[in-house]
Amino acid sequence: MNAPIADQLPVVVIGAGPIGLAAAAHLVERGIEPLVLEAGPTAATAVRDWSHVRLFSTWAELVDPAAEKLLALTGWIRPDGTMYPTGGDWAERYLQPLADVLGNRVRFGVTVTGAARAGRDRIVDSGRDEQPFTVHLTHADGREERITARAVIDASGTWSVPGPIGADGLPALGERAAAEHISYRVPDLTDPAVRARYAGRRIAVVGSGASAFTALASLADLAKDEDGTYAVWILRRGIGAGTYGGGESDELPARGALGLRAKAAVEAGHATAATGFRTEAVERSADGRLVLVAEDGRRPDPVDEIVVLTGFRPDLSFLSEIRLGLDERLQAPTALAPLIDPNVHSCGTVYPHGVNELSHPEKDVYLVGMKSYGRAPTFLAMTGYEQVRSIAASLAGDQEAAERVELTLPETGVCGGAGLFDDSDPDSDAARSGEGGGCCAAPTTLQIGIGAPATSGGGC
Repeated sequence: MNAPIADQLPVVVIGAGPIGLAAAAHLVERGIEPLVLEAGPTAATAVRDWSHVRLFSTWAELVDPAAEKLLALTGWIRPDGTMYPTGGDWAERYLQPLADVLGNRVRFGVTVTGAARAGRDRIVDSGRDEQPFTVHLTHADGREERITARAVIDASGTWSVPGPIGADGLPALGERAAAEHISYRVPDLTDPAVRARYAGRRIAVVGSGASAFTALASLADLAKDEDGTYAVWILRRGIGAGTYGGGESDELPARGALGLRAKAAVEAGHATAATGFRTEAVERSADGRLVLVAEDGRRPDPVDEIVVLTGFRPDLSFLSEIRLGLDERLQAPTALAPLIDPNVHSCGTVYPHGVNELSHPEKDVYLVGMKSYGRAPTFLAMTGYEQVRSIAASLAGDQEAAERVELTLPETGVCGGAGLFDDSDPDSDAARSGEGGGCCAAPTTLQIGIGAPATSGGGC
């Protein structure tokens, strides 16, 4: 296919979440036609799943500049930039209106099942880069369709693939059989049905991050109202100085407050911690309750429910015919992985990056947003917006703009508090979500793809 025809094809964007919709806005701004494919029935379907969770980022850090320009044409008014929205606020007040502005460029109820070069499986070299992409999808009614595209931007996130209980990264023995009593999300205890599920029960919370802190704090509040409610915190490591985050010195005060709430839940007797516990199996007790079994044979008292908050991972199954260059540990693009490795970096030390770090052996395919970070939990929405701005510029042939960073972090960083930190409502949630999050950094302007700048540190 010759270049003029290829240029008339749309860029397929997979996922109508914050970064996918921002990608579409940047493409429109560049005069490139996007086609956003969303498996759910509405914009930001995944965000709506954690609608009760308050982000650590303010509205000022959660609205993409190109998207705001599109919305402004409709009379949309940006929410107060100093406020901290919940996931529900983000979806209803910004993401759905953005999808509405994009109109028929966004299609709902379609699941992408595969992407490949037209007429070329991943083995074939001949004429590969000259071929457009074919994207296979299935509609909600089961009907199949194939779309031809000039490029593919995968912003499908990681929400659909939560980490399992098993310490080896695989489901623990018996985990699937116990599925009806296991949740992989922070429970929304404002929902009467969810509240009834956990009230008066003994609950295991597996995980060590902000989501686990949120669950422990919420369950501790529930325990004050509902006798018999008790949490067992399952930690794969021991309790040390950093177990509960940075506390009062945390650069994200909201996260620090969450850690302190989790610590208070343990010290008040609403929860106990099982440390160095690497789960191998989930068994049934004589009365049908669940028993977690560690690799060293330990078996805490039975529990009624298990909340698993061990992170997320990317679904790469529908990209099996695409030549991706991924880090063997993080499953992130090879050039990006060293910059986001959670063994080294927090989001405070991840600098803005773009098309160079996100490129793969397969030309014009990009993983963006949370999916670009693979298994790393350090993603920041503002960084995702910069990713898609750079990619749109590159697809438009403006390489100078693609390699120039246009993201300047505010002087105060994005370190303000939210939720449990500054909300007088003790039942409000504040946790780092799968799409949002905050991080601290000094104002920065640098060139993408020429090496990370020196940093004075800062955690997220």
